[in-house]
Amino acid sequence: MTPALALEYISRRMSELCSEDYHLRFRHLRLKPGEQRTILAHTTLFFLTDPPTDARVESDIGLFDESELGASELQYEHKGTILVTNYSIFSNHVRFIQVIPKR
Repeated sequence: MTPALALEYISRRMSELCSEDYHLRFRHLRLKPGEQRTILAHTTLFFLTDPPTDARVESDIGLFDESELGASELQYEHKGTILVTNYSIFSNHVRFIQVIPKR
């Protein structure tokens, strides 16, 4: 998902969730070879943009891993506890747009 498509989708998605007042935060993770990182996102949504082929993003509501043969669908929207894993022997970049509803 490109950032432009994500921004268009986020507007519609937040309207569906009856939360049209929100902040956007662009998140760019730099992961070391083999690194795993946990993000706690129980009150926010994360949308994966420009996903790398050698990384895994798993959350309470979905999975994105192009190397996972058992996955019948890859998810770009994530929430809850998000685990990001770099499978590469090189540093890797994983980019999200975080949507933070205003209270």
